[in-house]
Amino acid sequence: MHVRCPDRLPEERYRQVLELLAELSPVVQALPPTAALVELKGALRYHGTDARRLGEVLRVRTLSRLGVDVRVGIGPSITVAATASGRIDAPGGVLAVAPGQVAAWLGPLPVEALHGIGPRQAAVLRDYGIHSVGLLAAVPAETVQRLLGGRAGRQAADRARGVDPRPVVPRMLPAAATVRRAFDRHVLDGADARAALLDLVVRLGILLRRRGQVARALTLTLRFAGGTSWEKTRRLAEPSAHDDDLRALAYQLMDAAGLQRGRLTGLALRGDDLVGADQVAQQISLDGAREARLVAEAAIDRVRDKFGPGVIGPATVFRHAS
Repeated sequence: MHVRCPDRLPEERYRQVLELLAELSPVVQALPPTAALVELKGALRYHGTDARRLGEVLRVRTLSRLGVDVRVGIGPSITVAATASGRIDAPGGVLAVAPGQVAAWLGPLPVEALHGIGPRQAAVLRDYGIHSVGLLAAVPAETVQRLLGGRAGRQAADRARGVDPRPVVPRMLPAAATVRRAFDRHVLDGADARAALLDLVVRLGILLRRRGQVARALTLTLRFAGGTSWEKTRRLAEPSAHDDDLRALAYQLMDAAGLQRGRLTGLALRGDDLVGADQVAQQISLDGAREARLVAEAAIDRVRDKFGPGVIGPATVFRHAS
């Protein structure tokens, strides 16, 4: 079961939806900020009913207890269930796809409707005449790999055929990831503050990548002499743990503070709305320079893992990745 809550649902209400899901099944995987997965195999035996009925029970409970309508997709795999929930119009509903109906149901759908296919991937497939999931399933996997890249191509080809062996992994809402820097002396906004922020960006990126997570938003906290502080949060255009993406948004946050020679005593950068990197569709990029920087980033991570975190500093990273 893949459950989609309304956009911009407050976190506390989202947690309450997760608690209702746990009443149906002990195997619930939170997909912040507003979705979740539920394993139904044991639940069906326990409740003595079918999957669609459990979806309807969930919807009635969220509406009656929380005033929240949900879109519930049900299928034999994560891809099918998530694709089904995405085909339900707001505010809510239940769509169940039986195992024997997967190929017939997926086939006519537009290729961009398949869960895990992003806009750029869909555009590439359409350029080659692959407009529906059925056509994608009919194309040899090797051809799809050439179009979308090795791993992304294999996943797209398999999922178009309804093949998705991923299990539902019990997971509560992930904690945020925070890195901090305190100054030995008061620092004025300028080169020193930017250098400190860049160091935090690199440290946060390393932390997220090692944890296999990506951030959907960043929060920057500035602490001033006298004990006052300033904090602001902005969302990333796409979930990311890459230094380039984190740096661009972190600098925007710093600019938004509108500092005029304020005396800083410390900085904190927090990655918010974390989600597993494997839960985010990998978008292909036509930007060769960006792809080169991502390759360099992965290589630098391997160097750090082998020789220690201090072997390559932030300035070196961005100088050689530019």
